[in-house]
Amino acid sequence: MKAQIAVLPGDGIGPEVCAEGVKALKAIAQRFSHEFEFRIAPIGGAAIDATGTALPDATLQLCESSDAILLGAVGGPKWSDPKASVRPEQGLLRLRQALGLFANLRPVKPHPSAIQFAPIKPEILAGVDLIVVRELTGGVYFGERTRTETSATDLCRYEVFEIERIVRAAAHLALARRKKLTQIDKANVLETSRLWREVTTRVIAQEFPEITLEHQLVDSAAMLLISRPSSFDVIVTENMFGDILTDEASMLAGSLGLLPSASLGNGKRGLFEPIHGSAPDIAGRGIANPIATIASCAMLLRHSLDLQSEAAHLEAAISHVLVHGPRTGDLAGTGSTSDVGAAVVAAVLA
Repeated sequence: MKAQIAVLPGDGIGPEVCAEGVKALKAIAQRFSHEFEFRIAPIGGAAIDATGTALPDATLQLCESSDAILLGAVGGPKWSDPKASVRPEQGLLRLRQALGLFANLRPVKPHPSAIQFAPIKPEILAGVDLIVVRELTGGVYFGERTRTETSATDLCRYEVFEIERIVRAAAHLALARRKKLTQIDKANVLETSRLWREVTTRVIAQEFPEITLEHQLVDSAAMLLISRPSSFDVIVTENMFGDILTDEASMLAGSLGLLPSASLGNGKRGLFEPIHGSAPDIAGRGIANPIATIASCAMLLRHSLDLQSEAAHLEAAISHVLVHGPRTGDLAGTGSTSDVGAAVVAAVLA
């Protein structure tokens, strides 16, 4: 098949890990006789420096005309002034909203060879295989804001249709897994959470009766993610709670450098990125772990290009490298970013 992939390296370690992701996708194209065209565009702080805006119109147009988007990371201390009118994160938020990418999928399944590096007892991690489905284009991150010298407000607002569509997306994932869905909220305090709970209950009862639904308060869920993470299958939650809980869940995997994500809408086009940030403290040193980005490329193959066998092949190559090495420093190895990327490519082509 032929496909156009937009590559947005972004800031910090973004360009380094994106380069290895592109190499892995080129290896897949070679192995399976596909034609992938890669077009690079700026976003985030790099785009601010170049154009004065975090998401140039040309970048958005490229993404709109592409079959999939691979993103590195955005942000860094250079652009971190909270009083700045233009910030790198604005580019990512605008891109998600413009493309209608309302569902963020973050799978967490610790690899056996990486469990020893997690700050959690190995016996607690046994059997962990969960996926968090985070609503991505609503809630407090997109609500009306006010600021005076003495106060500030951020409005959290959700419409019923926004909750229905993300719950349906999560439910379809649950149907293909263990048929268990956990909806996380703060319904004992927040009116938006009460709406989430009511809508989720109705949608599952009416449309997905074979799914077992449970509700958890976000503070309780945060505790259970660490104390008994294997009890979760599919988690669905609102934007801010999902943002926080997925970073917590990353500790189950042993390293932030291992976990991918996909942001999807109603169509095939999606945005794929590692869950880690731009890590400016290690940028340019060639020591960032590219596995999360390469695993995001596997999700790109599966969800946007519908290349299931190719995605599985790339994931098998990642597993081979995690077992046999090389590994980067976050996994107690001495390999460089490019060493690990080259090993994945070799495993793909073997």
